Amino acid sequence: MTSRIPRDSRLRLVRPRPLAAAPSAVNERRPRRPAPRPPEGTPAPAELARMARSGLAAAARVARWADNALGPGRDAATTDGKATLSDTTAERAASDLGLTTDRIRADWDTARLAGLVEVHGDSARPGWRLRAWDRDDSAVLRGWVALFDAWSLASPEPADQEPAAVAEVVSAMPQVLSFLQLSAGPVPVEQLLDLLRQRVTELRTERCEVPYGAGSEAATPLAAVPVADTDPAEPAQDAELAPLLDWALHALASVGALTYGTGQATLTPLGSWAVWVKLEQICVAAQSPAGNIEQSAEGMLRGCAQLRPNAARAEYRAWLAARTVGSAVGELLFAARGDDALLRGLAFEALRVVGAPAEPDVRAVVDEPALRPYALLWLAEHDGVDPEDAHEVLTREEATWLWVDTAAAVADHGEAPMLVRHLESALQPTVPALLTEVRAVGHPRTVQVLVALAAAHPDPALAKAVRRAAFQVHTGGS
Repeated sequence: MTSRIPRDSRLRLVRPRPLAAAPSAVNERRPRRPAPRPPEGTPAPAELARMARSGLAAAARVARWADNALGPGRDAATTDGKATLSDTTAERAASDLGLTTDRIRADWDTARLAGLVEVHGDSARPGWRLRAWDRDDSAVLRGWVALFDAWSLASPEPADQEPAAVAEVVSAMPQVLSFLQLSAGPVPVEQLLDLLRQRVTELRTERCEVPYGAGSEAATPLAAVPVADTDPAEPAQDAELAPLLDWALHALASVGALTYGTGQATLTPLGSWAVWVKLEQICVAAQSPAGNIEQSAEGMLRGCAQLRPNAARAEYRAWLAARTVGSAVGELLFAARGDDALLRGLAFEALRVVGAPAEPDVRAVVDEPALRPYALLWLAEHDGVDPEDAHEVLTREEATWLWVDTAAAVADHGEAPMLVRHLESALQPTVPALLTEVRAVGHPRTVQVLVALAAAHPDPALAKAVRRAAFQVHTGGS
């Protein structure tokens, strides 16, 4: 039996439409945190954008060439479906632009990582950032930050190193970059190597693995300034990490994040600004009441359920900034597979913040019934469909399934009147038609949704019809 007592929840629906995922808001306004100012000496955004345009000029040129030369009905960009430029296309681009094929391939990869080119199957199309490249500084800076985030893909990994060791160094580099940013000047490579060793040891200790070196002690928490002395029992670790640090610094230099040479490394103005932005995002999240940055994806999403949309997106960005893209997307999709429909909708809102890097994983879950409507809407919006029209990609059955799932989120977390208002977002013109299609769609929460709706609706006749439909679904009747 369902209680008729209104639930005390701050959940609110957005405009009534099939793709509503039951986002929420709070009525009271929180005092806004003053906008942080970047460190003294940081160039203005317009100057940073000019630097980014200069560094990505070659990639933008190849992207514009692809916009004109490739696309539906014209030559294919790739042959393997993995965004690798085909030999024929690379040779044609090299001829048209007066470059070598190796240079074309390098610029093509940079354009993809910066979001200037998007590849779908064997076709390529310009990314939205290319369209805004000459007029929107924020689009240019977002493109450069996307390239910065993907620095480990910009240069081939050392062939003679274990993948696990490479992954450890990639995980440890944010702390190295943070130290470079705080140093605000050249830092000797030996000091960075010592810092990297400490961080890798910490990572292994957290996993309860035996640290490098027979006599090495467990790592202590990283201090603001790395310790200069090195345990004599750890030369093997330094010998293994040195080439990986060299690879990482070269890769970061190749994307324009730092300069590297003569035994030292220095962040560029763009690199320093990007690291500061990441640190600021993490600090904002750490100061939030729920401490969302330390939470799992499920805990973070639950913490964001009570926030306004803009505040929630800020939390998503901060949570994502503290994790690698692959692990974050995996956590979000795992949370979306759970029983809580509200978390399912919020997980895909967080995936919208991730953007293009999440596309392969989202496409991979299209065949999962519980995630299919959300994934199709996400992909439609990612492909440039207006969010107001994205629901048109869903079949009638998929839209009805999504309506039931959203209703489940409202029933679990919303107020009774809100569930009644949710009827307005249904595709079906009448309640009997809605009940017929809802009963046929096979959503696992159908009975609970209908019972809650019957308990909440003020019209006795309609409530009776809804209860009858719930009973028929429960007993398997028609």
